[in-house]
Amino acid sequence: MKQTETDTAVLDQRLAAWDRKELLNGCQAVAQGVRLADVDVISAYPIRPYTEVMDALSKLIADGKLDAEYIIADSEHSQFEIVKHASSVGARAFAGSSGTGWMYGFEALVVTATDRLPPLFLVGNRALDDPGAFGVEHNDAMALRDMGWLLCWATTAQEALEHVLIGYRVAEDSRVRMPMALAMDGAFLTHSQHMVQVPTEEAVARFLPRYDLGPRRLHPDNPISIAPQVNEDWVMELRRQNWEAARRAKGVIVQAYQEFNEIFGERYATPFFSEFMTDDAETVLIGVGAVAMPARTAVRRLREQGRKVGYIGLRWFRPFPTEELRECLSRFRAVGVLDRNFAHGSPDCGGIVLHDVRSCLYPLASRPAVVNFIGGLGGRDISIADCTRMLEITGKAAERAGDEETVTWIGLRE
Repeated sequence: MKQTETDTAVLDQRLAAWDRKELLNGCQAVAQGVRLADVDVISAYPIRPYTEVMDALSKLIADGKLDAEYIIADSEHSQFEIVKHASSVGARAFAGSSGTGWMYGFEALVVTATDRLPPLFLVGNRALDDPGAFGVEHNDAMALRDMGWLLCWATTAQEALEHVLIGYRVAEDSRVRMPMALAMDGAFLTHSQHMVQVPTEEAVARFLPRYDLGPRRLHPDNPISIAPQVNEDWVMELRRQNWEAARRAKGVIVQAYQEFNEIFGERYATPFFSEFMTDDAETVLIGVGAVAMPARTAVRRLREQGRKVGYIGLRWFRPFPTEELRECLSRFRAVGVLDRNFAHGSPDCGGIVLHDVRSCLYPLASRPAVVNFIGGLGGRDISIADCTRMLEITGKAAERAGDEETVTWIGLRE
């Protein structure tokens, strides 16, 4: 096909959208995203494994590369309150936490969502105490899944940087205005280094408009009420407004990715999840976060043996891509859901992701077999061999009569 002058101009524009490549870990990549988003207020009470985001941001401010108010709080609860109030007066705001710190600020996190304010938070996924553990689990971020938050997982440092920009773009949209939690696996992504392409400030400015809260901005010249005591009189109506915002968010996410691809190149084939070697697959594994690396390697090796397997990386957990994932998963004979979390006492004692995946598939007249794997808790590694075993168990589930165990714990000590 002959390339037109218009095609060349578009390609040149997309190439010009990128500034340089740097060796960055996940935390440093997020800090670069915050710099490019030109955030106004940052509040910090660092707890590992997300600590280095705040280290990197403080250096950017000290070096004159970011003009932002950097407020050191006395606790996680206070830092979340600070960014909530900053957001309410029209400042683009950023904070984050991990594990037990995330739980300590839960009251403020819930209020931020119910007040429909759109700061962005990083969650460096970490196990909840007790027993004490610094390793990754997803229960910290997923605790907010039903509270009115946007919730997305990055798989690489590159995705982490880009989803700071996409996150603000979606959260601040007047049709949405929900807080954004960008999650990444502690240690496996927060501390691992990757070559990351850093976009130009000019390209980011084309993609991400300035934050404008409009008539909802809290200001002496605009007297409004925020979080009044309304009880049975208006709570139902306000809950419905939040519900509608979450429904609208899906369309805004699709639009944001289209605009991102137009400016930065075809970075994302689909917004809500990624597919790897699924075109003719019969068996797939679906997971969240950095497990994509060993899972994809296991898929590639099994493909070399002629096995029709694939991997799906679920990127957005809230809003959940019900219709999109239903259409995708209906193509396969068996689906294995990998949960790096726990939901003790839930249906079939399965993990959190399992229940949403099964619920999304329920209306199908002919559903794939669905099995669940719980693994990687407390930061335990999920290996290529583990992923291979999960794909083999999932494949066998398609051949059985439904009497197999739904849940298998992977990597458990004997």
